[in-house]
Amino acid sequence: MILASLLDFHWFSDPQAWGALTTLTLLEIVLGIDNIVFISILVDRLPEAQRAKGRLIGLSLAMGARMLLLLSISWIMSLKNALFSIPVHPALWDMMPTAEQHGGMLGISMKDIILLGGGFFLIWKSTKEIHHKLEGEEESHSTGKAASFGAVLVQIAMIDIIFSLDSVITAVGMVNDPTRVSLMMVAVVISIGVMMVASGTISSFVSRHPSVKMLALSFLILIGTALMAEGLHFHIPKGYIYFSMAFSLAVELLNLKLRAKDTTAAPPAAQI
Repeated sequence: MILASLLDFHWFSDPQAWGALTTLTLLEIVLGIDNIVFISILVDRLPEAQRAKGRLIGLSLAMGARMLLLLSISWIMSLKNALFSIPVHPALWDMMPTAEQHGGMLGISMKDIILLGGGFFLIWKSTKEIHHKLEGEEESHSTGKAASFGAVLVQIAMIDIIFSLDSVITAVGMVNDPTRVSLMMVAVVISIGVMMVASGTISSFVSRHPSVKMLALSFLILIGTALMAEGLHFHIPKGYIYFSMAFSLAVELLNLKLRAKDTTAAPPAAQI
């Protein structure tokens, strides 16, 4: 069944399918921005010579995770089934539109657990990075190339799974036809390709500007909080989150431009 749908490219002749492919690809790119930012911050702790390799492997892992999850669509959809239930105050039900009630209890699925764990990991890692920046602490790379590079790849792989799960569930929901695995895979390959091209520029920009890096870490805390809220079925519209991120980034870019202008216009120091 999966192999047949994987090799089914009849949708090439369907104009509506091309529209879905375009929309899905753009959405995958937008959803992948979080992934790029996190990878950029992690590889920034590697020696300069290893950063490009780290980004390439990180995004390749992201593509591999998405492909494997797409090949396991039936398993992915089963992750929504409740494993156990927890008590919830009646006043909170109106704030949880996607929650499944089980005799007044909130059903918790494997997807919810993954989102909660992923959100907590993002908040913990971002807070730790902010602490390093504020305290001026830097992790030593004296433990050797394999140890530091391997540790970064493990963290990238962990968060790739979280972002890939969200991405694949979104893709399945958008296409509304789980049999069109080939269409979703084409969208994933195109979006990851675009992200690979853009990741170097984004990573370099974030690395050169400490204030932008701090802003990016704050974004990741925001995203981690949203993931944990989603894991508990408190719905936060993604549009609000992306608008907040875009607005904050626009203000920071204006600040960077203003600082650059002030630096250029500053008079030379008086000679004594």
